[in-house]
Amino acid sequence: MTTTKKLRLGPLPKTESVKLTFACPASLKADLDRYASLHAQAYGEAVDAEKLIPHMLEAFMAGDRGFRKGTAPRSAPSKPT
Repeated sequence: MTTTKKLRLGPLPKTESVKLTFACPASLKADLDRYASLHAQAYGEAVDAEKLIPHMLEAFMAGDRGFRKGTAPRSAPSKPT
């Protein structure tokens, strides 16, 4: 099976990492493994599902309007004169 479409999660950048452990349903792990396989086909570089998770979360948070609004820098309050 060849993938001609680009995946939403593009090639992975090199970044500094911090180890984080979490539990997920077996069905999600299977989906992550399947996504990793498609990612390898699309970009020609094998990657473990565990390496994809931080980039997926980052993309999710970047696309979440409510999160962006809640974390947007706020201007300093004006002082009363």
